Amino acid sequence: MVRLRLIRRLLLRFGQIDPHSRALLVEAVACLLAARLALAFIPFPRLARHLGSFVPPADAHAVAVRAETAPQRQAQSADEIGWAVTRSARYVPFKAACLAQAMAARVMLRRRGVQSVMHFGAAKGKEGPFDAHAWLDAAGVEVTGYPVAEGFAEIACFV
Repeated sequence: MVRLRLIRRLLLRFGQIDPHSRALLVEAVACLLAARLALAFIPFPRLARHLGSFVPPADAHAVAVRAETAPQRQAQSADEIGWAVTRSARYVPFKAACLAQAMAARVMLRRRGVQSVMHFGAAKGKEGPFDAHAWLDAAGVEVTGYPVAEGFAEIACFV
């Protein structure tokens, strides 16, 4: 009963937002689902070929994309996509961790012609040998995975 009330409340709120934001949320859910399925069924080396060029964090191209001053329209798109992906990830009926969120946002940004950098980091783990994290930035905007927890060292990135 409580679950039905929650679903009803979420649907009512969804109906109250503007059509542009609603469309972004629907697109984010579809991209999160595609990313989650890809992570579950495609080996990562094969999947990585579709994410871009895998480079070290200090690579000139990655630094240039991060430092690039983007037009206001691209920064606004990056901010809106970050909002849609992180908001959608809270409510989807599957686990949408940081890597799936970064992949979904990257696809959405690419469709709009906005360059992004997907970062991979690791830290000494609490439960296992290490913890991993992925985060994405584009057009000077921290899109997904921020704030990065203390202790994470960036290992590599996709540009």
